Amino acid sequence: MNNNAVRTVRAWEALDSRGLPTVGCKVTLAGGGQGRAIVPAGKSKGSHEARERRDGGERYGGRGARQAVAAVNDVLAGAVTGLDAEDQSELDATMEKVDGDPRLANLGANAVLGVSLATALAFADQSGLPLWRALAGDGPPLLPRPMVNVVSGGAHAEGRGAHSRRTIDIQDVLVVPLGATSFAQCLEWAWRVREAAAELLARAGVPSGLVADEGGVAGWLTTNEAAISTVADALQVAGLVPGQDVGIAIDLAANQFYGDGTYNLALEDERLSPAEWLERVSQWCNRYPVVSLEDVLHEDDWPNWGEASRRLGQGRQLIGDDLFATDLARLKRGLSSGVANAVLVKPDQAGTLSRSAAVLKAAQAGGYATVVSARSGDTEDYWLADLAVGWRAGQVKVGSTQRSERTAKWNRLLEIEADAAGRAELWWHA
Repeated sequence: MNNNAVRTVRAWEALDSRGLPTVGCKVTLAGGGQGRAIVPAGKSKGSHEARERRDGGERYGGRGARQAVAAVNDVLAGAVTGLDAEDQSELDATMEKVDGDPRLANLGANAVLGVSLATALAFADQSGLPLWRALAGDGPPLLPRPMVNVVSGGAHAEGRGAHSRRTIDIQDVLVVPLGATSFAQCLEWAWRVREAAAELLARAGVPSGLVADEGGVAGWLTTNEAAISTVADALQVAGLVPGQDVGIAIDLAANQFYGDGTYNLALEDERLSPAEWLERVSQWCNRYPVVSLEDVLHEDDWPNWGEASRRLGQGRQLIGDDLFATDLARLKRGLSSGVANAVLVKPDQAGTLSRSAAVLKAAQAGGYATVVSARSGDTEDYWLADLAVGWRAGQVKVGSTQRSERTAKWNRLLEIEADAAGRAELWWHA
């Protein structure tokens, strides 16, 4: 057995940042290399994502992960033992075949991804390399430009208001440090904006001590636009030039408020047709320095996505998250029809590292921007930061500057930049 062969695989039930069960996994190679990973989970999910396996019943409100853990220990461990960890594609394909369902619904994407991640980390350890270097090869690291949450709502801040209707319908308003020339400066600018936004909300009598799942401020606002205008004002309070130093990104997560062919804003008691909704978003883009929009429409609203791409995607990033679901077939449809111009890459949406990497590479080959993203239920692991650098993604979306499962990724990227001793590159700086 060569040193890179998988020797042991062991899984256990762990907890994510929301206190819900997930899968922890450890892989050991014949040569002694070890990898440990805990799988994240999202709350705002599209219907085209790979399928988690949950226990049902009373434990953790039905969210237990013991069945997924058993799938690793009783099935997947035997299937991958002896396989070469260097060949990630073969290992992942083997697990996909054992599962037998395109969305990994039989054993569970949370089970399969745990093994996929832990194996990649074990191979890097066996090679004496950090994960990003094992993926990227030689050369200086390309650090991703971050998108950082400031104000949150939607599924990420459910119940944070006096009642659910008091939270904004759109999911997150974020900042993109356009003019920063180092990753450290990116984070410092984002921190300044978040602090300024919290201060502005406090001055207006809006409780801002509430923190959403990804660390953003979860203030009680009267309109969705108020969240965007607060962040725009915060840019200036922070001493930064809007649209030059820092731009605004909006994760609309339109799936969450779409129904019966309309976009329903509960906060404002409005039901908008697709045309009216796109006009509303267009107005926001005209009023504020919006440089990126995510999931502006429902995941299967393909005709209107075409219109949105023509109307909103000129000179602006238009990201598909639920639209593409880190699924190669859906991305190819988008590429062929000119829908969106960027893709969010979430390993747990795909279920394996190989699938995730294939989507990222296809997007880049097609001229689409790529953003590696965490989930609302994340963990203290920092492998996502290494993936963003190793895959040369260019952008990363982790959350805000608060909550340790978020700062774990930021701290890893700061470490990579520091280790590079001035040789690191930062994707696209003005």
